[in-house]
Amino acid sequence: MSALDTGAALPKARADLVPLLLPAALALAALPFVGSPSTWLTLTIAGLAMGMMIFIMASGLTLIFGLMDVLNFGHGAFIAIGAYLAVLVLGPLAPWMQAESIWLNGAAIAAAVLFAMAVTAALGLAFERVLIVPVYGQHLKQILITMGGLIVAEQVLYALYGPQQIPLPLPASLRGSVLIGGAAIEKYRLLAVAIGLVVFLAMLVILNRTKIGLLIRAGVENGEMVEALGYRITRLFVGVFMAGSALAGLGGVMWGLYREQVHAAMGAELMVLVFIVVIIGGLGSVTGCFIGALLVALLTNYTGFLVPKLALVSDILLMVAVLLWRPRGLYAVTSR
Repeated sequence: MSALDTGAALPKARADLVPLLLPAALALAALPFVGSPSTWLTLTIAGLAMGMMIFIMASGLTLIFGLMDVLNFGHGAFIAIGAYLAVLVLGPLAPWMQAESIWLNGAAIAAAVLFAMAVTAALGLAFERVLIVPVYGQHLKQILITMGGLIVAEQVLYALYGPQQIPLPLPASLRGSVLIGGAAIEKYRLLAVAIGLVVFLAMLVILNRTKIGLLIRAGVENGEMVEALGYRITRLFVGVFMAGSALAGLGGVMWGLYREQVHAAMGAELMVLVFIVVIIGGLGSVTGCFIGALLVALLTNYTGFLVPKLALVSDILLMVAVLLWRPRGLYAVTSR
């Protein structure tokens, strides 16, 4: 009796584990050059924290780029707006931020995060309906119109808040450091790593274990097929765009607290880095985006410590190396 007759399962595709090992390989390769284990641990955790924040900002964009084929340079506007919304919320809650209670600190941060994500999601809906819909499938126009949206948003923030940097101090419970293996690690960086992991795992569960995730992945591969099955791909696009904008808002809040200041141009400054991560990871791949963000952040930290001048171009060199190895990125899931 043949294998088909017995109902044998089709062979599974081999898992591609090489990209998953790259962050660990990079960290281990840097250890001999850094020398001091405590310094290496500090740099590594700082890189992981930075990478998690970049991932949160880039993950929404990689879905928008991969699913909707939209080159959204306006994504940076939602990052900056999210940071300013945090300033707006945390200002009146300054007594909670300065209190020694971790619960009051957490409540203030949670309020800022939820407000920033809700507002940026709503703005993402308006942005997609007004600016993106007329230019679907037209990449040049997408670049021009979304870049224009980013510039307009930046100028509005300048008009409202001025060109100066606005402080966004950490809450009392997240100031200072903890000792891990003789290395002093900032508390906020540990929190950033935890939040980044939660976002990554939540996205994996949603994309791989839910019906909406199945539709999103199917839409990345073949949007026409999803439409033929009776699903409204337009609504799916809108939902993904809103989720991506909300993640940008969350990333903006976290980055503002990380730098302890916000300014109107912060979104534009981060967009180059975000696009590099999306390209390294592969269009539409959340896992690739996650690995790409970690690689970029770790390499930037290590080169910044060892060869400071090289840190300015390390992310570009990393992107070139990855694309020479895998022209479609680490985990490309589209043919584009």
